[in-house]
Amino acid sequence: MTDISPTGRPERLYIAHSTVDGIRVVTLRGDIDHDVKDLLTAALLPEDDTDDGQAPRIVADLSDVTFLDSTGINVFVQVHHRVSAARGWLRLAAAREPVTRVVQLVGLDSVIDCHPTLEQALND
Repeated sequence: MTDISPTGRPERLYIAHSTVDGIRVVTLRGDIDHDVKDLLTAALLPEDDTDDGQAPRIVADLSDVTFLDSTGINVFVQVHHRVSAARGWLRLAAAREPVTRVVQLVGLDSVIDCHPTLEQALND
């Protein structure tokens, strides 16, 4: 598992990576807003990943995300488009009620598959 936190602001967004059955799991904790958009993008689409010929499969675990604004939504849409173009997918998992409400309000759940649990996102 790899941990990434913004320097000097670890309370803002914590990111951990793991792989489950070839699926990249990006666990997020804290606030997703304008201040962390580059960090979030890099976490979801790291430049240093080796191209193994596989379509990218990514699950963003939002179970500990406390805030999501339009910047974060835009990052998820951009990542979705990039991985879809590579015949992969992005799924959002386990969002808390306030985050789920925002996702549904803006219609993100009609663009990106959203699942109530991490397990469902991994096994769908």
